[in-house]
Amino acid sequence: MKYSQVKECPKCGEKELGIGKHSGYGVMYPKNKMSIGSEIEYMICTECGFIIEGYVKKPEKFKETLY
Repeated sequence: MKYSQVKECPKCGEKELGIGKHSGYGVMYPKNKMSIGSEIEYMICTECGFIIEGYVKKPEKFKETLY
């Protein structure tokens, strides 16, 4: 996953950031489409816990789901 060039937490200024993920029952499912969904990964501040960015690992599963 390509994350932006964020170097510090915009909330508290901490420079040590980490990556976490939602999985299991926490997956993102496409609307109006049968699919097993996709895990979600997050860039997280290791000091205050602020979620800076979040992305699904398999964005192709969400094509043609806008309406």
